[in-house]
Amino acid sequence: MVSSNESPNALPMYVQICELLIRDISAGRLMDGERLPPERAMADSLNTSVGTLRKALAILIKKNLLESVQGSGNYVRHGGEVNSVYSMFRLELLDGGGLPRANILDIQALTKPSDLPKFGTSEAATRIRRLRFLNNTVIAIEEIWLDQNAGTVPAGALSDSLYHFYQKQLGFWISRAEDRVGIQAVPAWAPHEFGKPVGEISGYIERLSWAQEPEAVEFSRTWFDTDRALYVQRIK
Repeated sequence: MVSSNESPNALPMYVQICELLIRDISAGRLMDGERLPPERAMADSLNTSVGTLRKALAILIKKNLLESVQGSGNYVRHGGEVNSVYSMFRLELLDGGGLPRANILDIQALTKPSDLPKFGTSEAATRIRRLRFLNNTVIAIEEIWLDQNAGTVPAGALSDSLYHFYQKQLGFWISRAEDRVGIQAVPAWAPHEFGKPVGEISGYIERLSWAQEPEAVEFSRTWFDTDRALYVQRIK
């Protein structure tokens, strides 16, 4: 079931459904040639209207990820365009897929601390801390640093997809990223909702992200619960 959070900046429901299905197709949870449930039953299971569901399905048909057969139903087609709002989000539930969501914990404009790698062209950055979900399961905490010269991030303006916010509100898009995956102790600022105590070892991702300039515009670090999620990179 898709469950939108309470944020007024959450992605529209039809986009959330589309993203959920794209991730399920990419993860193999929806197999090539598989027939989707009837639209009414599927809309009910996703807690939405048939009209909203059809808007999502129309996007997938355009991306060649679904085929609509009149009088028969909608069928999954692998090999289509899987680029999406969350195409760079690499965490998935243990059995694959899951719709990413985020709750903002804190946003501050700060001088970059010395322990960050070099990125951007300013000595200052916006620091964003978030609690991450897949569907309704808490799977990670993350800390994002956006170079001040790339733009400012006002509190209350973010959608669940930070990259979508960058493109729509700041006028740039992330074109590539470099991830380094390992393990690290849960930081002192981790909220109790994360479920892992401060100091316990968890999965860990460091990411540098580039837009259209030579300098990376963003650095992020993510601590994820390996009992609930895995880092997945598919190579084609």
